[in-house]
Amino acid sequence: MERAVNVVIIGSSGYTGADAIRLLAEHPFANITALTAHQHAGKNLSDIYPQFSGVSPQILQTTDEIDWSNVDVAICGLPHGTSQKLIASIPDTVKIIDMSADFRLKNATTYQDWYGLSHDFPDLLSEAVYGLSEHYADSIMSARLVACPGCYPTAVLTALLPVIKLGQVSCDDLIIDAKSGATGAGRSLKETNLFCEIAEGLAPYSIAHHRHAPEIEQEIGFAAGSDNVTINFTPHLVPMNRGELVTIYAKTNGAKADDVRALLNAFYDDKPFVRIVGADETPATRHVRGSNYCHVGVYDDRLPNRVILVATLDNLVKGSSGQAIQNMNLMCGFEETSGLTQLPLYP
Repeated sequence: MERAVNVVIIGSSGYTGADAIRLLAEHPFANITALTAHQHAGKNLSDIYPQFSGVSPQILQTTDEIDWSNVDVAICGLPHGTSQKLIASIPDTVKIIDMSADFRLKNATTYQDWYGLSHDFPDLLSEAVYGLSEHYADSIMSARLVACPGCYPTAVLTALLPVIKLGQVSCDDLIIDAKSGATGAGRSLKETNLFCEIAEGLAPYSIAHHRHAPEIEQEIGFAAGSDNVTINFTPHLVPMNRGELVTIYAKTNGAKADDVRALLNAFYDDKPFVRIVGADETPATRHVRGSNYCHVGVYDDRLPNRVILVATLDNLVKGSSGQAIQNMNLMCGFEETSGLTQLPLYP
C-alpha cells in the first residue's frame, strides 16, 4: 500500500485552494495537515466556506506558522508574483505544485514583459517542470517543483500538441477563441466581476494581450521545434461559475478531421482524463463540470486544408486544482487517478 503524504494547501481561501481542499478530502493517500490563508488567518475554514465544516484541520494559518518538517507536499494557490518568494523559502524536502504563473514561463524576460514583475529566483525557474500531466509525466515524476499550466493553455495544448508534434497541424495562423466562467478571474473583489456586470451578457477581455498567450506559444514552440510561434488568442467571460471551452481554427498539411481525430485517439488512448469525442458529438462544458476530464472534438472546416478543434474542461479542476493533484499523484508514485475519479456533475 502506498504511504500517505502530508499536504499543505497554501492560499486555501481562494477558488483554486477551495477546490484542492474538496478533492483532497477524498484522496486515499493524502492527509491535509495545514491550510494557510494570510488574510483570514485565525479563522475556521467553515467561516469562509461553510460546506467544509467537516474538513480537518479547520484553523487557517499563516505560512510562517507551518512546521515544514512534517510536510511532504505543498500545493500553492497564491496569486502571480507572490508565489516565487514563498516557494524559495520552502525546504528542499517538500515537493511543490504551484498553481500560479510564476514558474510556467522559462524565459524570465518574457515573464517580466507579461506580468510586470521580475523573476528573482532563476535557479528555481530552471528547475521547475511544466505540469501538463499527459505530456510531461516522466519529468513530473522526478520533479520537486511543478508549475501547473493555466486553464486556457491546458485546454488548448491538450488539443494541439500531439498533432503539431507529428506535423498534421501547422503552428502558423492559429486562431483561438476561448471562453471561461467567472471563477477564472479569482475570488478577489473586482467591479468587472460583479453579478450585474457579467450576468446576461458575454464579452471579450484582454484582447491581444492575455497572459496565457506566451505560455501557449512557448509550449507549441517546443512541440514544433520553433522559437518564433505567435498565436491569435482572444478570451471571453461567460456568465457562469465554472467551465471553459476553446475553439481552435488551424491549418493542416492536407489532413482531414478524421485523420486528426485518429491521431489524438491514439495519443490519448492510455490517458484516463482526456476523451476524444466522435465526429457526431460536440464537447460542452456541462459534460465535464466538476471533474478532471477534458473533452476534445475535431471537425473539418469549410475552408480547404483547415480543421476546427474544440476542447472543454472545468477551469478549477482540470484547469487548476485537479491537474495539481494529478501532478502530485505522479510525483508521489500514486495511481494517476487517485482522488480524481469524480464523474462530471450534470445538470
